[in-house]
Amino acid sequence: MSRTANLVSDPSADHRGPLRVLVLGATGLIGAAVSARLSTQGHDVVRLARSAREGAGQGRAIAADIAKLTREEDWQPYLEGIDAVVNCAGVLQDSVRDSTAGVHVDGTGALFGACEALGVRKIVHISAIGVDRAGPTAFSRTKLEGDKLLMARDLDWVILRPVLVIGRAAFGGSALLRALAAFPVLPVPPDMKPMQIVQLDDLVETVSFFLRPGAPSKLILEVAAPDRLSFVEVVTAYRQWLGWKPARSVRVAAAPARILYGLGDLLSWLGWRPPLRSTARREISRGIVGESGAWTAATGIRPQSLHDALAAEPASVQDKWFAKLYLLKSVVFGVLALYWIATGVIALGPGWETGMELMAESGAARHGPLLIVSGAMADILIGLGIACRPTARLSLWAALGLSVAYVIIGTILMPALWTDPLGPMTKIFPILALNLVALAILEER
Repeated sequence: MSRTANLVSDPSADHRGPLRVLVLGATGLIGAAVSARLSTQGHDVVRLARSAREGAGQGRAIAADIAKLTREEDWQPYLEGIDAVVNCAGVLQDSVRDSTAGVHVDGTGALFGACEALGVRKIVHISAIGVDRAGPTAFSRTKLEGDKLLMARDLDWVILRPVLVIGRAAFGGSALLRALAAFPVLPVPPDMKPMQIVQLDDLVETVSFFLRPGAPSKLILEVAAPDRLSFVEVVTAYRQWLGWKPARSVRVAAAPARILYGLGDLLSWLGWRPPLRSTARREISRGIVGESGAWTAATGIRPQSLHDALAAEPASVQDKWFAKLYLLKSVVFGVLALYWIATGVIALGPGWETGMELMAESGAARHGPLLIVSGAMADILIGLGIACRPTARLSLWAALGLSVAYVIIGTILMPALWTDPLGPMTKIFPILALNLVALAILEER
């Protein structure tokens, strides 16, 4: 994809030899791709992320929360022996799990100070397009503040401000575009402005370029392919790539759109990271566009267009599954959470008498209240646990175990339930299957 002859990808051509590079945000869309590329070029990559896991051929993994590394001395153990730093870390919006100021300002500001003190001079910093314009959100304001902290340091820094980053992998906004391409009717949000796209490979190649010896520094570059596309054009391109017929567009009114963004904000406070949040709405409303001339002049990279990139890599059946499942994931988890909460509430409320009658028929009337209350509370706790991202996996396994327990206990105490025309026992098996589906699609990165 879009390479130039003067870009060196062979580490043997580097007279200094391979570098030891610390990559921040190494599990994200950009950070993971940067780590993989640098590793294949022979560099020694140290991947730092809040939930970093070892990956084949991607370098050593370190789990650390950048937002908590707010003193220069906090970074010293991670900078030992490091030659360069690539900062790909970023969070879209403040939530129970994320802090824009913590990641973009406090943590990275301390990192830049530690780099200056320890002589780690080469820093490639991934910022965001438009942060130097009127900042409508905490995301863009803190990103700009982090940029300024780096610029104030005596370091060989390069700040890259990419537009919407698209690659074979997908996360956040790029994943949402694929999901919307799966809709037979395309909902068009209000206040959508033209957007530009940059291929992930081109951004990764840019990072690699600036890690070369003799590469220019103290540059701020907007990274963007020159084509300006409408929202409909981007989604239509993905729909064609996936092999589906064009979809009819329907403009969404402002009120329901605000409700959706508000729901995304609520989910973020439950630990999830939905792409539809109020920050995304404000950032999108001003347009995702940039000027790519300085980037091209500095690196010689000829950016690949969206259509050329999609044509170069035909869609697989896995891509089609992902597009269709992405938004269904929220439905699956919502249904499961509400199902378990509702069963518990019903058992404690309008279903109490019926439950006591069943206990009497089974010969367990003496312990009926305890059994009903215990089961109902377990159901409610499981439902609440599924709704919260940090406890979702454990709660799904608990739901599987409790469902199997209900089958065994019900079979022992009331085998007649198997022949009940409403199928209270047989209906447990679709719930078991849906739990397994939820476990299969739980991972975000």
